[in-house]
Formats: sequence, structure tokens, C-alpha cells
Amino acid sequence: MSELKPDGKVLSYVKKKKEKESEEGVSPGEPRELGDSKVKPTKIFTRKDSALYPLLLKHYDKLNVYTDHYASMPFGQPPLSRPIDEYVRSGFINLDKPSNSTSHEVVSCIKSILKVKHVGHSGTLDPNMSGCLIVCLGRAKILVRSQQNASKEYIAVFSLYPAVEDIKKITEALAKLTGVLYQGAPLYPAVQPELRLRQVYGAKLLEFDREKNMGMFQVSCEAGTYISTLCKHLGLMLGVGAQMVEVRRIRSGIYGEKDNMVIMQDIFDAQRSYEDTKDESYLRQIIKPLEALLVYHKRIFIKDYVVNATCYGSPLLLSGIIRYEDGIEENQEIVLVTTKGEAVAIAIALMSTSMIASWDYGTAAIPKRVIMKRDTYPRSWEFAQKAMQRKLQRIANKFHKSNKFTPSDRLNSNVDNKMNRAEGAGVKKRTASTANADDDDDDLDHSVHRKSEKKIKTDIKTPCAAAEYCSGNATVKTKIKEEPESDNEINEKIEDIEEEKVEQKLEDNVEENVEEKVKEKVEVKVEKKVHE
Repeated sequence: MSELKPDGKVLSYVKKKKEKESEEGVSPGEPRELGDSKVKPTKIFTRKDSALYPLLLKHYDKLNVYTDHYASMPFGQPPLSRPIDEYVRSGFINLDKPSNSTSHEVVSCIKSILKVKHVGHSGTLDPNMSGCLIVCLGRAKILVRSQQNASKEYIAVFSLYPAVEDIKKITEALAKLTGVLYQGAPLYPAVQPELRLRQVYGAKLLEFDREKNMGMFQVSCEAGTYISTLCKHLGLMLGVGAQMVEVRRIRSGIYGEKDNMVIMQDIFDAQRSYEDTKDESYLRQIIKPLEALLVYHKRIFIKDYVVNATCYGSPLLLSGIIRYEDGIEENQEIVLVTTKGEAVAIAIALMSTSMIASWDYGTAAIPKRVIMKRDTYPRSWEFAQKAMQRKLQRIANKFHKSNKFTPSDRLNSNVDNKMNRAEGAGVKKRTASTANADDDDDDLDHSVHRKSEKKIKTDIKTPCAAAEYCSGNATVKTKIKEEPESDNEINEKIEDIEEEKVEQKLEDNVEENVEEKVKEKVEVKVEKKVHE
């Protein structure tokens, strides 16, 4: 076999290195000084700016801290990392609605493309209108009503006849058409016609063409405002005729034309690319999680063990709060958020920020509209110490109420449930005499136990009644309300009663003997007569 020889370049490099070391007078085995080649410590951990946190976690470190001690559970997922099926069914689309199609037609088309059962929109647009339409998918449909009541912004094109020479009159008329206005329905409305009160926040003239006698203005108004009626009112203010030519919605709620607006073709292409190539990126780009609609709500972050109770409608107590935002007022709509950034529910605040900071216990908020699906997080109320003991002893059912295994002494306690507390509120404490009699009834159910408590109880006021009670001859359970007599008096009465019993027995025996003798004599006489 031929020996492998190293490359000539490598040998030349080794020779040069040895020559340098010999010139410097350093042997290969001696330690060398590092000099500038020392590895200096660097910052391994770089803290990320909280302004870059996604959605509801933005500025998390700047919120007020109520408690930092909580146990995180391995349930739930951040909104942006949900599985694609769940992501689509809990998101929304900022759609550019095409003209000459109704809002209902657009919604039904999206439902068939994405194969989602529940789809809703943020507000009806007339067929001749185009622009921003928030389409909510799946569980995001819960937020449709809040989006329908959000403010809107439009750009409208109008025409005037006859011509108006002074443009300042138009700007002044638009300035007067702000505030609360009466509005009637147009000739062919998309909803039920009725007289409304709607507020216009602001209107300004953008362009006006004197040759065509047409102009364009921008208006910000309350939901449900008729832009065509507003154009007619503009003509009445100017003393001429006015008519709406075209209108487009440029903002719905907090989302406008520049906020990831898509068209119908984008939705179709995204679904087709996912079905063909399993590429989720296009779908995740056009669909946003529902938490993006709540970024302007005041936030309260809650503990994980409180989440499922809130999903079942339980009020939020102060003990379940982790962090809360500044500016919370009473009776204000807020959003309850998990530590992963998931929206749990829209709630009504019962405490302001200052009250939450100063109080130690109480109800902070009541859920108004639950967003998260139930049992996404485990039930915490089933794993409490008392609940687990009841389960092991089988003295309570799955609803933590009494069952056939529940002992009678527990039925009287004020621990089981509200019904037991209500029933036990009017029951007086038992005395020692009645408690001993009830110890034998532990196996009875609740209904029998209640009936036994309703038996007639008589008061012992006379010595005879007391004597009968002590001797055990009483037919009804009695309860002594007066002060008890001394032991000597009771013993004397008992002795008297026993003597009377002995005397009665003797008398009874004598009477029985007499009766027997009489019977014998009668029988003898009868036999004699029979023989005769």
C-alpha cells in the first residue's frame, strides 16, 4: 500500500511556525501569554422591549402588579402559535368588500371557501358601497356586536344642482352637520327603515370640481349613519339639490384600509395553497387572531386556575388577579387575559384601578361575554382540599351536593350547599336529650331527616309530665323549657312512681286470683246441673 503524504502547503506552514518559535526562544511545551486574545464577558441576555410584545401582551412589564406568585399550567396556547384549524376558527379578516354585492353574499362565500360554520360581519354595507368589512370567523363571532357598534369612517362623492359658486359655504355647511342628528332611511335601505338619532363626530371637504359641480368629503360618524341622507341634508343647508354618487368605508372600529386589508381573491388563493401544499403562511397572513380586536380595551391579567371558572360565568375576585392596567373605571368594559395573551372574556369592572390597589378582597369584575371555550383549562374547583376529601369519602356527587352516602350530621352543617344553608338557618340547636335520640338515624336520607324534625314537641311544665318523661312512659318526645328541678326531688318522684307501680301490680294479682276462683265455682255449678 502507498503511504499517504501530507500536502506540501501544510508542511511549509508547520516549518514556518517552528522557525518563528525558535527565533522567539519559546519551546512548544512552555505556556504563552494570551495578551489581547483574552475572551471578555459579553451580555448573553438582552431584554426585549415590551412594546414589541404581540397583541394583548404589549407593555406587560409596565402594568400594575397585584401579585407575582402564581402557578402556570401547561394548557392553552399563545394566539399567534395556535394550530391552523383553531387559528382559522378564532380569527377575523379585514375584507375589502366589492361593490354590487350584498354583505350577506360575501359572508356566505367566505363560509364556503374556508369551510367554517359560523361567520359574521361588523356592519351592513349597501350593495353599491365598498370598503372595510370586518368578517369574524368561528368564536370571533362573539365580538360581532361590539364591532357593529364601533364608529365608522367614510369617503363620499356627491353632486350639487344647480352649481354653488362659493366653496366656503360647503365647508361651513359640513361643519354644521356635526353632532347628534335626526336621520330617516333612504328610499331603498338595506335594513328596516326607521327614524334614528345618530352622532356625526366630524366632516371635512377634500375636493370640489367646479366644472362637474361634484365634490368629495370625509366623515367620521356613529354606526348606522346614512351617508345618502347626510348628502341630502347638505343640499338643504346650501339651498340646492344634492345627491350621493359613490361612497366607500375606509375604517371600521380600529381597522382601516392600511391595516392588512385583503380582497376575496386573496382568501381563495390562501385556502387553495393550504389544501395543495399545506403552506399555512398565506392563511396566517390574511387572518388575524380575535385578540387583535381588543388591543384598545383595558386589561386585567388573571391566574390560570381562575380561567375555567370565568368561562363558566364566575365573577373575578381580587385573589385571581396578577396584573392590571391604569385608568380602569367602574362599569367599564375590560378584557380578561391569561398569562399567554389569550382573551378569556369581556367583563364589566366593579372596581377602579385605585380600588384594586387598595382592597384586599372583593369582586373585581363580572363577565359580560365569554370568548374562550369552556374546559380549555382544567376545573380548579374540583381539586380543592375539601372537594377532594368529599370525593374520596363518596359523601358528595359531581356537583358537590348531598347524596345517599351523606351522613345526617353533615346535612345539618352549613358547608354542603346553599340549599342546606337555607334549610338549616331556621333550625335551632338540639339539646343533649334530643341529640342522643337522633344518633340512631345516621342512615336516613335528607327528606326523612327533615320530617323527623317537624314532629310535635310538648313543653313539660307539671311534675307528672316530668315523672312520665323520666320513667319512659311518655308517648311524645318532650323538651323541657323551664329550669330543671334538683336531683333529690326527681329521685323522690321516681321512687313514689315505682311504689305506686308495685301496689298496682299487687292489686292486679289479687283481682286476677278472685276472678279465677269465681270462674272455677261457676264451672263446678254448671257441671252439676249438666249431670242432673
